[in-house]
Amino acid sequence: MALAFDEYGRPFIILKEQEQKTRLSGLEAQKANISAGRAVSRILRTSLGPKGMDKMLQSPDGDVTITNDGATILEQMDVDNQIAKLMVELSRSQDYEIGDGTTGVVVMAGALLEQAERLLERGIHPIRIAEGYEMASRIAVEHLERIAQKFDFGPTNIEPLVQTCMTTLVNRCKRALAEISVKAVLSVADLERKDVNLDLIKVEGKVGGKLEDTELIYGITVDKDMSHPQMPKQIEDAKIAILTCPFEPPKPKTKHKVDIDTVEKFQTLRQQEQKYFGDMVQKCKDVGATLVICQWGFDDEANHLLMHQNLPAVRWVGGVELELIAIATGMWKDCA
Repeated sequence: MALAFDEYGRPFIILKEQEQKTRLSGLEAQKANISAGRAVSRILRTSLGPKGMDKMLQSPDGDVTITNDGATILEQMDVDNQIAKLMVELSRSQDYEIGDGTTGVVVMAGALLEQAERLLERGIHPIRIAEGYEMASRIAVEHLERIAQKFDFGPTNIEPLVQTCMTTLVNRCKRALAEISVKAVLSVADLERKDVNLDLIKVEGKVGGKLEDTELIYGITVDKDMSHPQMPKQIEDAKIAILTCPFEPPKPKTKHKVDIDTVEKFQTLRQQEQKYFGDMVQKCKDVGATLVICQWGFDDEANHLLMHQNLPAVRWVGGVELELIAIATGMWKDCA
């Protein structure tokens, strides 16, 4: 113990406790690391399987998350131990590569660590244990290849895929949901390249209704209303004009001020705005568009002109949704 003073002359005591600290090494260090990994595995073990329980997680900000997904649980956890962080990375890699099995892979890793601890206590070297696990992995993969059953499927023969998909569902509508899932994947899959772009599949949830009301829509669903309540709600064989620019007069990038002190100046300004909006609407009409979808908003004057020109419009549509609309309608291919 030593006495010292800070810059203001206030005393404080320094306790020398370095001799009381110990560094783990050898078998004890290995057991400590295994214990940290098994602790993470035990947390997720009760969430595994169809009878797994949900976990309620509260963030430092007070947000509450209820889930049984292993990757989500580990993302919300505050982990300090380096071995436990490796378990988190394992779950994250599983989610990125496969998209499922995030809980099972951590539980299996915990079980392997538990068996490895028993082997370490018998005096077996860690490298030998790792080599044994690699050998067991090869044997397991070879066995799976021997017992695996191959089946043919195609756009007209989806029953094998539906039966496989049903094994992952436990609710009362598993048959209907499995068919919807298989049809959605096949609609965006490139069977020749064996590639599926899952970004082209969008899951839209709505409050109310029943699980049986779930349906598959071959197209794009945009949860937006028409910009004017008197515009038609249904348009068949529409020709869509996608606008990524605002439907309003251009604004200067510098500060500006307009002084209007007479009625004549106000009328002149209003006529210029009407002419600008009229030209924009007319350009859309000239290309044969029957529906305008804009990424940005409409000015009230433009919205009024669109309604009177019988040109329905939708505003404030996100950029990602615009890209999907362009891909679905073939605009993306034409632009490329």
